[in-house]
Amino acid sequence: MSGPAPVDAAPDVVCLGESMVTFLPSRPGRLADVPSFTRAIGGAESNVACSLAAAGHRVRWVGRVGSDGFGDHLVDTIGGHGVDVTAVGRDPHRPTGVYFRTDEDRATDAHEVVYYRAGSAASAMSPATVPYDSVAGARILHLTGITAALSADCLALMRELTAPRPGRPLVSFDVNHRPGLWRDGSAPSVLLDLARRADVVFVGADEAERLWGVADPATIRTVLAEPAVLVVKRGAEGAVAFERRDPAPPAFEARGPGRSPGSTGTGPATDTVTHTPAPRVTVVSPVGAGDAFAAGFLSGTLLGLRMTARLRHGHLVAAAVLTVPGDLAAPPRRGHADRLAALDDAAWGTLHLGPGWTGDDQEVRTP
Repeated sequence: MSGPAPVDAAPDVVCLGESMVTFLPSRPGRLADVPSFTRAIGGAESNVACSLAAAGHRVRWVGRVGSDGFGDHLVDTIGGHGVDVTAVGRDPHRPTGVYFRTDEDRATDAHEVVYYRAGSAASAMSPATVPYDSVAGARILHLTGITAALSADCLALMRELTAPRPGRPLVSFDVNHRPGLWRDGSAPSVLLDLARRADVVFVGADEAERLWGVADPATIRTVLAEPAVLVVKRGAEGAVAFERRDPAPPAFEARGPGRSPGSTGTGPATDTVTHTPAPRVTVVSPVGAGDAFAAGFLSGTLLGLRMTARLRHGHLVAAAVLTVPGDLAAPPRRGHADRLAALDDAAWGTLHLGPGWTGDDQEVRTP
């Protein structure tokens, strides 16, 4: 694994958001019954950063942590994954956030998570504390809706980063709706506005139904018509990508000095729609799979892969995380992932991935 990118090297991707120290239970069950916990790190954006760095891309994580031991642990751990952490701010007056969670699937009632993040260093991120220079120059800027929920200052920062401006990086936005963070009922309007400003958007069909009352991918596209690429995740059923085809090249390929993000030229826009089923996976833990999917898809985007291959790389990186206990997993080797992503539809449909599958040629086919 390579070390952090040099400070003067322009990153392929900047991931901006809060990372926290997470305490993982030593056994399943209610938090009240778990006797001990193991320290790890958690954060949607830093998860994506670590996965992309492991895939060989130059990645910078931009965040804010306290001047405390937990902040040291986050910076050291994320940096140890090969991520550039030189733009991380340290706050002498606010603590690093922490949280505790159970083993159960986040979508079930049995899942418990307790956050200690109110007043955290990350909640003080704002246009004043996070210089735009820390994200400028990247090919992709990856954000999530979690940051927008942390504070009014964080929302102001998100609006600044997603505002049209010449030379803006391609903005990737994962809606990542966490209902517990949105107590004022503003999530539907705020997250819709931010998603419409982005170039690439990831949203779960279940999230879209909670937020905007629509679950069918084609209907979600009518709600989110602005992004050049919309990826609707459907869990075990796979994912559907809507890619706008305009007379002008996509913003990611054509943007240069003076070109505004999301610029589409003139004339009618049409979508190319690509559906890719997910492989069967023996799930060890579901936490972190959405972040891994985004990392795999963005890696494919950076490599200029066709849409089917981007989606399949997303599924494969997600499967790597699904088959380990924590939020992070080493992705499959590039050659291994490329071979699997290139399978014909029938062979792809027979894949069954279980723990240890990321070793070369360890995939299991089902009849």
